[in-house]
Amino acid sequence: MHISLILLHLAGAVMLLLVAVHMVRTGMERAHGAPLRRLLGRARRGRLPAAAGGTVMAVLLQSSTAVAILACGFAASGALPVSTGIALLLGADLGSAIVVRVLSFDLGWLIPVCFLAGGLLFLKTRAQTTRETGRMVLGIGFVLMSLQLIATATGPLRDGGMLPTIARYLAEDYLTAFLLGAVFTWLIHSSVASVLMLATFASQGLMPLEAAVPMVLGANLGGGLIAYWLSRGMPVEASRLPVANLLFRAVGSVLALALFETATLPMEWLGADAGAGLVNLHLLFNAALVALSLPFVGLMERLLTQLMPTATVKPADEDPLRRRISALDRAVIGTPRLALASATRELLRMGELVEVMVRPVMDLFNGGDRVEIVRVQGVDEDVNQAHSDIKLYLAEVNRGEMTSEEARRSIELTDFAINLEHAGDIVAKNLLPLAEERAQKHWRFSDEGWVELQDLHQQLLENMHLALNVLVSQDLPSARQLVVEKERMRELARASHDRHLKRLQTGTPESIETSGMHLEVARGLKEINSLLATVAYPILKRSGDLLESRLAQPSHS
Repeated sequence: MHISLILLHLAGAVMLLLVAVHMVRTGMERAHGAPLRRLLGRARRGRLPAAAGGTVMAVLLQSSTAVAILACGFAASGALPVSTGIALLLGADLGSAIVVRVLSFDLGWLIPVCFLAGGLLFLKTRAQTTRETGRMVLGIGFVLMSLQLIATATGPLRDGGMLPTIARYLAEDYLTAFLLGAVFTWLIHSSVASVLMLATFASQGLMPLEAAVPMVLGANLGGGLIAYWLSRGMPVEASRLPVANLLFRAVGSVLALALFETATLPMEWLGADAGAGLVNLHLLFNAALVALSLPFVGLMERLLTQLMPTATVKPADEDPLRRRISALDRAVIGTPRLALASATRELLRMGELVEVMVRPVMDLFNGGDRVEIVRVQGVDEDVNQAHSDIKLYLAEVNRGEMTSEEARRSIELTDFAINLEHAGDIVAKNLLPLAEERAQKHWRFSDEGWVELQDLHQQLLENMHLALNVLVSQDLPSARQLVVEKERMRELARASHDRHLKRLQTGTPESIETSGMHLEVARGLKEINSLLATVAYPILKRSGDLLESRLAQPSHS
């Protein structure tokens, strides 16, 4: 077979592997994203539980990078301490290595099972969660198939001269092999795919262990680079997590590389063949990295706090750079297309102000004082002002000549501004007075009830981010997902209501004491979520995906 055709087959097999890994991760996130995020949010009870939680999440998502990005979001909001977040990422690295170990087994018999089961779930069911589970199962089947295709495509290369020559060079220059593994893993954004491919090469006899081991160690460094690269631009509280993980990986992989080059490691103990030994070495490295790094997580947090200090800013009224400049540009009122873009930007700011009010609600219920509550209530004045400014601006724009599409968009923006203003009122006039009442009367929720309210609050924050993204992007899949998450929020609220009533029947003192308050808080969080979800309805109506207030099932994949 001609070398160009062999390389084409190999490139296609590698691309199928990358797409398959992405399918599994996407299916898991869409089908079970909210429970996974709640699991991550609860991983704050210590370093060992956090590391264990990170391992479980990485196995389910088949990606330590996905866990890292989720953890960064929690860290940015202050919900995840830095040391706990670092431990969680170390556990995620181990979970990713476990995924490689499982997928490297001879599971050829599982391919048709995955295709049959996944295809039936994806094509023949209507429930969104079941369809996405089918997508995930199909992805696993494609992962296993791609590994077989890589083995088949690389078979003829053993008789050629090019790959053995490159492999011999890398075996003699371990530093180049190490850096090549890191760069390649970063380029394809998947350490799972990178290590699986290297293991396949080694099992086919195309790459000696002298070259493969440094490349696998480099892949571990590259895996840390992925999360670091994707988190750039995030708040410093979030960026510390991938930086710490990258430093631990860098030190660990360099020390392991030095050990490999200076000592004779009994690779034959790690597996029956070179590929299995390579995968087991990868797993052993990540397990050792977790065990050896956890005791130094606190030291790493203090080091990064010094190297990456939180920026201190002046209050908005003292710092000219913080003074708000309205996005409502009166110079473009005569051009509706530009004016509507300005109104969208201002509406996004209004949504961010509502988020500023919603985010500390549970902290204020937990231990907020009068001063803090009043400060958050004061933000509602800014929300009301933004609402008034947007409505007056759009009313003036509507006096000019507009296309039917522009007029429709103007109405949608006005409606969402009204809903955001209502959401701010729910926080300022319903939830925060309840928080003040709880503090004055020294009431406390039951442990179970408090966890339920925290879950509702966390789900609301996640949906708020999604709603604001939909506002700007007008993306149909995101709009569909927002309505799905609205239904999930409704189910959480209903389940909390039912469990609360059961606690009342059993006579739990805290539940009796805070019964009305628990139900009011749950209702308020659900109402805010429903108001946010309205941003998706116009998009879904135009596409025909929203029928009689129900989300229609897509006919496409």
